[in-house]
Amino acid sequence: MNHVHSRLGYGGGMPSETRAPRAAFLGVEQSLTGRRWAARLGDERAALAIAQRHGLPDAVSRLLAAREVELEGVPDFLDPTLRKFLPDPLHLKDMDTAVARLVRAVRAGERIVVFGDYDVDGATSSALLLRFFRAVGGNIGVYIPDRRREGYGPNAPALLKLRQDGAAVVVTVDCGVTAFEPLAEARRAGLDLIVIDHHQAEIALPEAIAVVDPNRVDDPSPHKQMAAVGVAFLLAVGVNRALREAGWYTGDRPEPDLRQWLDLVALGTVCDVVPLTGVNRALVRQGLLVIARRGNAGLAALADIARLKETPGAYHLSFMLGPRVNAGGRVGQADLGARLLSSDDAHEVGALALRLDEFNAERRAIEREVLDQAIGRIESLYGPDRKGLPAALVVESEGWHVGVIGIVASRLVERYGRPTFVIGMDGDLGKGSGRSVRGVDLGAAVIAARQSGLLVNGGGHAMAAGLTVARSALPDLAKFLDERIAPQLGAAPAVRELGIDAALAPAAATQELISMIERAGPFGAGNALPRFALTSVRVNYAQPVGEGHVRCTLVGAERGRVDAIAFRAGQTALGPALLDPARPVLHVAGALRIDRYGGRETVRLQIDDAAAAAGSVLR
Repeated sequence: MNHVHSRLGYGGGMPSETRAPRAAFLGVEQSLTGRRWAARLGDERAALAIAQRHGLPDAVSRLLAAREVELEGVPDFLDPTLRKFLPDPLHLKDMDTAVARLVRAVRAGERIVVFGDYDVDGATSSALLLRFFRAVGGNIGVYIPDRRREGYGPNAPALLKLRQDGAAVVVTVDCGVTAFEPLAEARRAGLDLIVIDHHQAEIALPEAIAVVDPNRVDDPSPHKQMAAVGVAFLLAVGVNRALREAGWYTGDRPEPDLRQWLDLVALGTVCDVVPLTGVNRALVRQGLLVIARRGNAGLAALADIARLKETPGAYHLSFMLGPRVNAGGRVGQADLGARLLSSDDAHEVGALALRLDEFNAERRAIEREVLDQAIGRIESLYGPDRKGLPAALVVESEGWHVGVIGIVASRLVERYGRPTFVIGMDGDLGKGSGRSVRGVDLGAAVIAARQSGLLVNGGGHAMAAGLTVARSALPDLAKFLDERIAPQLGAAPAVRELGIDAALAPAAATQELISMIERAGPFGAGNALPRFALTSVRVNYAQPVGEGHVRCTLVGAERGRVDAIAFRAGQTALGPALLDPARPVLHVAGALRIDRYGGRETVRLQIDDAAAAAGSVLR
């Protein structure tokens, strides 16, 4: 049985960033991919002030101003250091209690077990704490639950078994803040529990000796956008400092340099799609430098099997390394990612990387099948013009693999611009994953639904959430989510927009400019990849490559030229326009990169979109 649930007849809305739009950038109201081009920069004066004060090119000043970087904060933004941005761990509620208990456990040789989630954030958090406590002489182990058999988060049977096997302290990472019943049962069995999480908490907290979560209702921390691995790193910083002050480190037991594990922090932070601002951005910037040194044997093996030849950036973490770490938890063996990232054995990590690569290929095939089915369900109801598309999409089907539903939800958000839940049903119960759009707090909506009795379980943060729901409650859940989310989206007609930072002539797209742009990175959620429009260019050369891609060269009026590639362009009107032998004059939008393939460095534009320039006719 397959359904798409919604309040039929509701016209929906658009994300808050597309309300009351400014004038279309370069006058492009509808591009070749059907999007309106919108300037990311709202205040030209801010960009001018940055350019004058800091001597930066107009394109760089505009992208900084568009990201609301304050005039005085430009140097720190371009050079984000941990000294400047890393907070004192003890500013978080209960961190002092967590640190004290773990120090006591280390010194007494008590058994500590990290109970982690099976996604990248959970795997990196688990591997980070495993490596840290090993280094300081702790008696440490890791437990990752099976996604299909045990579900998300702590469960009582697993916790009780850990207690029976000698664990004195269990540290949950990237889970636990809403696990009321399992933690209560484990506490009654005498297990000391420390929750390290970043998901939205309720007013009531689970029974644990410490609940460390910047998203506790009573925690005034300004760092609420940290991933769990960032919070775990702060825990390691706190425990390390306390051990130092207690005289734990000696000549035979030296103090570890925590910066060596920032590669794990960077990977988990990027892949959990938390905003790359503030402390998150500093952690990722420094972590990318560590990744480049290939000190983590597992990450190095994974990069090799992914054929990653260049210095990794946030893009490579998101689309090459992260999906492979995730694949074990999604369709394979849940603990493979944590094992890979915590091992220094070259043979073991080579075998693990190969298995994860194979699981990732399997995951992609399952994902394609579920995505096609989900799109079919949605468009059978709303048609290609999407009339009546609800504010919140809830799509479910019997037997959908729970390991891919989160990814499919992300793809549907990209396609429809709506918060979306994808639910895999198994008899009378379904497990779902949701992804959101900017301005809609999905975690709060799920918690509210659970408190209203519509869910068996559920939680999350603003951009992602998970739930367990009874089949009988699906219609009421869809109605509840739609009514709650609709006001956050607004009532204006849905308009797909493409944000543009600045216009450039091809001659201005130099390696020097790109190097300066890269200083504003890493780019991702909360710090969007800069996108530029090359104005009034012609395609000098074009060739189809791969599965629907187009490689081409763009030439400007002043004879500047840029190599470019448009991925999957054959699926839209973009591909035929680039391949048109009449060579129409186009505005072409995309991201500038330095291509370091084969030992050579060249400027390349990764094309996102194009539109006819004034007076040009597309056939």
